[in-house]
Amino acid sequence: MSNHPHINSKEPHIGYFSSRLREADPKIDAAICSELSRQRNQIELIASENLVSRAVLDAQGSILTNKTVEGYPGHRYYGGAEYVDEIERIAIARAKLLFKCKFANVQPHSGSQANQAVYLSLLQPGQRILGMALDAGGHLSHGAKANLSGRWFDIAHYGVSRENGRIDYDFAAEQAFEHRPELIIAGGSAYSRKLDFSKFRKIADSIGARLMVDMAHFAGLVAAGEYPDPLPYADVVTTTTYKSLRGVRGGLVLTNDSDIAAKVDNAVFPGLQGTPLLHSLAAKAVCLGEALKPEFSTYCRQVVANARALSETLVNQGLDVVSGGTDTALMLVDLRSKGLTGNIVAESLERACLTCNKNKIPFDTESARITSGLRLSSAVGTTRGFGIAEFDKIGQIIGAVIDGLARDPDQNNEMEEWARSAVLDICERFPIYPDL
Repeated sequence: MSNHPHINSKEPHIGYFSSRLREADPKIDAAICSELSRQRNQIELIASENLVSRAVLDAQGSILTNKTVEGYPGHRYYGGAEYVDEIERIAIARAKLLFKCKFANVQPHSGSQANQAVYLSLLQPGQRILGMALDAGGHLSHGAKANLSGRWFDIAHYGVSRENGRIDYDFAAEQAFEHRPELIIAGGSAYSRKLDFSKFRKIADSIGARLMVDMAHFAGLVAAGEYPDPLPYADVVTTTTYKSLRGVRGGLVLTNDSDIAAKVDNAVFPGLQGTPLLHSLAAKAVCLGEALKPEFSTYCRQVVANARALSETLVNQGLDVVSGGTDTALMLVDLRSKGLTGNIVAESLERACLTCNKNKIPFDTESARITSGLRLSSAVGTTRGFGIAEFDKIGQIIGAVIDGLARDPDQNNEMEEWARSAVLDICERFPIYPDL
């Protein structure tokens, strides 16, 4: 009999069912522990991220990772699906209730695959899509040349006005009339203002096109009533379940059209995916349940208030914010007035324990590897409990680091060290995952 407390002599493979990660694979465990420390001690400003609840972590790390099923509840190709059927039905019901829609597919592994499912449902290869240009705030999966969507479909783009950084709906209508797309996409990954879905619907109807809304960056705000609801206008809506929904990485497809719903189901499986990731599907169900609680609406209101506070502080620090502000969690900072590029500023901010991403701005002349802008978000900090005072301080820290870089990019160490100390002070007052 082994004296090791985690080894059962009856196991067919010693330690297989009993050894924890720290014992079985110390290198990976050490890297995860380092990442936990980073998340605890850095302020995350990346718009594509959030912090999940401990309950979501539990579901994501559950024994559901062992199970494989193909198909949909009640119609699986594999046996032993009784309990995972229950989980998926709960996730579907919660998605429909949260977004007040008739049909929901909860299986997509990501937002991009949710978008691909819509393309497979509604289009043939070579048909035309009208989406927001990448440098105007659009997403790779909306027709970027490097993406499957840009390789398989004929893409036309609309963008934003040079004067105010907001969507130019007249130009979008002109593009639609000229190119006659079969599908129009509203939504993006770096556009901070509310979308006018009624205008998009009018444009789509004028040429007989379908309208898809990708609400990945504002789905939580829609659920909380802090952002216009696209479902009354769109033929189909896609979203991720992380970002503003604070859940596991994955996607959803929502619609009120029974014909589209059937096509989407067929596109997800067997068209694009095999088995759903059942541990992730359970975690989706948990986060959707959390979003149905009253406190989630309170969170979303604070997200918007915090983002506006951060944007205003940055403007007061002499920075330019694209479109002059934000209606959501995210904002885009134009660094050209400081003579700096996004890659240099993002690297300096990370050394100061502020994590963000470089991002192209509208009409950017820099490459995607360099960029003229930064994308920032209030979502993660608000989950930690930050309020307006904290985001005002964060804006001041960002402004100070950027001003230091503008003075001398090679001599910003002292400013980064000061900023790092200020960030750690904030983080210590708002701890995360104390029991991990």
